[in-house]
Amino acid sequence: MSESPDRNLKSNSYFCPMFKKLIFIFLSTILLSCGQDTVPKPAGELRLEYPAPNYVQFDGPCPFTFEYSDFSVITDAEKKPCWYYINYPEMKGKVFFTYYPVNNDFKEHVKESEKMVYEHTIRASSIDTKFFEYPERRVYGNFYELKGQSAANLQFFITDSTRHFVTGYLYFNSRPKPDSLGPAVDYVKKDLMHLIDTFEWK
Repeated sequence: MSESPDRNLKSNSYFCPMFKKLIFIFLSTILLSCGQDTVPKPAGELRLEYPAPNYVQFDGPCPFTFEYSDFSVITDAEKKPCWYYINYPEMKGKVFFTYYPVNNDFKEHVKESEKMVYEHTIRASSIDTKFFEYPERRVYGNFYELKGQSAANLQFFITDSTRHFVTGYLYFNSRPKPDSLGPAVDYVKKDLMHLIDTFEWK
């Protein structure tokens, strides 16, 4: 016995909306899954602001004097006489400052200083070298700025070319990250340029 047309009509009218809903859900799922994958946002690096420096005179028991920022603290390196650390505690950085008397070995000191610079060429993307001279004070030397992921971003040497030789280099107690360390490097660079500008032999 065949089913009545009315019963088939009711059955079709019930399943048709359900079928449309299933298709809609299926298509929505496909469209949403085609979007870009969610990528976690990398943690931002903290860019610190540092106070304007006030410069004070360093006048220790060594054959030189200079001005340094009171934002830093000078301590003995406890290795040789007139070796110091210029510490920047809030930056977790320090400048290692050394002094050598020249005894017919001036060229050797220059070569050793340059060797220290170019040992970092593997990490450094470039090296900016500036020569400076103050003949009235017998102060001569080079200032090196190493760009990129270098462990020692700033280095320099100062000499009178006959009796004295001073070197210094900046390093941080953290992994080199140019973006986050940039403000700290710029701050110390200004301090070191001021140190050189005020450097005098006794």
